[in-house]
Amino acid sequence: MIRKFCLLFLIISSFAFGQTENKTEQPKMIYTEKAKFPGGEEDFRAEFHKMVNGYIDLRKYAVNGTFYFTFNIDVNGKIKDLNIVPKVKNSNMFIDDMMFAMKKIKTKWKPALQNDQPVESRYILSVNFITDHFDHGD
Repeated sequence: MIRKFCLLFLIISSFAFGQTENKTEQPKMIYTEKAKFPGGEEDFRAEFHKMVNGYIDLRKYAVNGTFYFTFNIDVNGKIKDLNIVPKVKNSNMFIDDMMFAMKKIKTKWKPALQNDQPVESRYILSVNFITDHFDHGD
């Protein structure tokens, strides 16, 4: 009886786990040249830091540690579609404020190139926040 049960379980599980999802993989974009900020990433970080300190009140947020900013750089060199992880309390407001600070940077990025044509690309930037505000709960 146990053998029959095990055999039945094996057959059913092979059907359940044997089915493959037909996901369409998006082709990886191969760039001739990656997107660049004039002066390099360090200049972008310095400018971003200046705008955050000048326009954003970080005391509204409990942000300590490394955050990853992912955003697109369009064909005109403008930043759009910002996402930040990990999420924090008031994440949407935090993302809006960080996007506001990024938009205050007047220097445009040089967009990525594919076959000498500007294309939209994704950029990941790690930012380490250290604030003296701690979230003690509600």
